[in-house]
Amino acid sequence: MEEDPPCTAVAPPQDPDLDLSFTSIASSFSTTTSASSARSSLSLPFDPRFSFSTTAVPTTSSSLLPPRPHNSSDPRWSALRAAATLSPDGSLHLHHLKLLRQLGSGHLARVFHCRLADHPSSPDFALKVVDVDALARAKNAGVRLSHVRTEARVLADLDHPFLPTLYAQLEAPPRYSCFLLDYCPGGDLHALLHHQPGGRLPLEAARFVSAEVLLALEYLHAAGFIYRDLKPENVLRRADGHVVLSDFDLCLPSEVVPTLHLGSQATDKNGGRRQQRHRRGSCCFGARGSGRDGAGAETLLEFVAEPEAASSTECVGTHEYLAPEVASGECHGAAVDWWAFGIFLYELLYGRTPFKGSSKESTLRNIRTRPLHFPASGAGADSAGYAAARDLITRLLVRDPRERLGSARGAAELKRHPFFEGVDWPLIRCYEPPSLGTGAGGARKRTASIRERRRRRDGPGWLWKLWRSAAKRCKDDKRHNDINYNHNIDNINAISGTKTVINAAARSTKRRSSMNGWFD
Repeated sequence: MEEDPPCTAVAPPQDPDLDLSFTSIASSFSTTTSASSARSSLSLPFDPRFSFSTTAVPTTSSSLLPPRPHNSSDPRWSALRAAATLSPDGSLHLHHLKLLRQLGSGHLARVFHCRLADHPSSPDFALKVVDVDALARAKNAGVRLSHVRTEARVLADLDHPFLPTLYAQLEAPPRYSCFLLDYCPGGDLHALLHHQPGGRLPLEAARFVSAEVLLALEYLHAAGFIYRDLKPENVLRRADGHVVLSDFDLCLPSEVVPTLHLGSQATDKNGGRRQQRHRRGSCCFGARGSGRDGAGAETLLEFVAEPEAASSTECVGTHEYLAPEVASGECHGAAVDWWAFGIFLYELLYGRTPFKGSSKESTLRNIRTRPLHFPASGAGADSAGYAAARDLITRLLVRDPRERLGSARGAAELKRHPFFEGVDWPLIRCYEPPSLGTGAGGARKRTASIRERRRRRDGPGWLWKLWRSAAKRCKDDKRHNDINYNHNIDNINAISGTKTVINAAARSTKRRSSMNGWFD
């Protein structure tokens, strides 16, 4: 199990393109990535006074990637090409970027909101900075560095609307490796859930989000990667409301043999539909079509690309989302993603995970032994949509990976489930996402701290006491400052024989609350 190391200060970087923005420095500003830090997220300080030096001599190497087909018309590509063209060596460097604020941090990297430094209308980017030198000195350095290489490989291969786009990879050896990615102002889904009634999404919103996540997992599996880290903290929301998966350091690469399956659906004697399937060669490009044979049965073409040969004994991921085979230390494959998808859908609908215990050990024990249970009450819990959702979750959370839904033909099996009935899969990226508001991880808000959540829980009475005590302290401080200030002025006047005019505006004290945002 990967655990986050304690936050420790590191030595200042030596590269002239970089500065103390990437080090753990003492600061009064702190960032939290979610309303609950129980599921592995660090809170590291970032001082906004530091930024890239635009006059430093570039010493970084850059790799500006070609536009991806799915967003080749995005203005970010042209803005980056323009910045690289104006550079003396025709390359993009770190000093071309201006850091705005820190978005989050973890045991491998920090993520910053940034723009092009000399571009007046620069689009927004996210810069993921990996301190390779610090990782090389950390515990399990070999494993951590292999995770960084895996993420770099995955990001370089991605080309999907629900997965991040890697615009450039910038290296500042021997210390930093940076990835320029999409900026998602909507924050992560875990923070959004904490701002929803009951900590859960409406049924239709959960269906929409899970459908887009399902397509992202299907693409990853077809590309030969098992994700192994699905959770709401790793699902980000773009400005248009669509979702994007993030964090691919735990991905497991594997070989994939894409196949095209031919199936037929005919009406049986009871009026239902029976399905017959046959394998029909292999193909590198997926296609799904339908037609009717001579007997009037409907035929379906189904593209399947699952990493069936994948096998690993690593215990990686988040405790509440671990599959039973991982929690037991057994070999696991692609089926762990479908277990995690069932946990993910459960949390979207019910606001919690089904096997969470009082400790990590009890959580792992519940995953291996406790029966699946659904809450008895809830808005619309008895509707047909919720019944279909419970059936899908039940078939996903089967402890035997060979019997788990998705283990045979991957996402194609999940797409046929009644819970996703009516979803137009090829055009879902053109759908208007449900309006859920801006999560606490959004552009202008920060995640609520434990103290803030207690204030909201305890209601206006607690806030009134807080305001009254703060106002009293402010009044006492003002009286004390006025006495000291007038006493000092009198002493100055007595010595100099002149009269000093007190500028009330100049001596006014401005108190700023830490609840106003990430950076005041």
